[in-house]
Amino acid sequence: MKIRIISAAAAIAVLAAVICLGREAVGIAVFIIALAGINEFYGALHKGGYKPVWTAGYLSCLPLLYLAFADGKTDIMHSFDPSSLAALVILLFIFLLFVALFGVIIFTVGRYSPIDISITLFGIFYVVFLFSFVTLTRNLEKGYLYIWLILIGACATDTFAYFTGVSIGRTKILPVISPKKSLEGSIGGIIGCIAVMAVFGLYADLYFGFGIPLYHFIILGGICGVVSQLGDWSASAVKRFANIKDFGCIMPGHGGVLDRIDSILFTAPAVYFYINLFL
Repeated sequence: MKIRIISAAAAIAVLAAVICLGREAVGIAVFIIALAGINEFYGALHKGGYKPVWTAGYLSCLPLLYLAFADGKTDIMHSFDPSSLAALVILLFIFLLFVALFGVIIFTVGRYSPIDISITLFGIFYVVFLFSFVTLTRNLEKGYLYIWLILIGACATDTFAYFTGVSIGRTKILPVISPKKSLEGSIGGIIGCIAVMAVFGLYADLYFGFGIPLYHFIILGGICGVVSQLGDWSASAVKRFANIKDFGCIMPGHGGVLDRIDSILFTAPAVYFYINLFL
């Protein structure tokens, strides 16, 4: 536990520093973490007997650098303009990626199967696509504050779910996928996320003039409290399938990169879409 707390404190300090450096720094950090994440994901499935196309996964991270330096107004997800330069670049990249992967099946003479290609694409969508919403959220107006909603949604849920589960957890919720998870811990995570999100909303309005009604933070806290745990359970399902305990060992007491960002992969899109649809 001591090692886990020290590692978490160090990670939070580095994360806060990156966020304060600006949206380009966040975008570059997302790119680097995505590279590590896709490497861990493919490594896990490789141990399960599959052969993902590692190079395709690494190359799929390049658009994250483009998003890091792209003008927020022309961002494909923000403008929803299919004729914008950002949209054309990313859509062209996706098309070329599909062509290249099917070329791998054709020209490697049976080395890779359609299942291997499917796993390659799944990894790209799971890690790169979902994680890109961190950059997209930071690129929004007031993104320097919105990005904290993603982190609160993931970290507060995980923290409250853990301590509630350890204290009063009795009812197993997913014994096959994650034996230690309890219904009480899950409920505690959701309630804790709502509480911390509401406090952040009050703080942001008081010191930064956020001007967003408190009920939005309460709703978003409930949403993140649920999807954050879905992200955690999804990663557990993959690890169970690959018969591994952790995706890696980059953080003492915490495992690999994917073990730390599995919840963020789900909270980032949830926060981004809520902001664009309701705020």
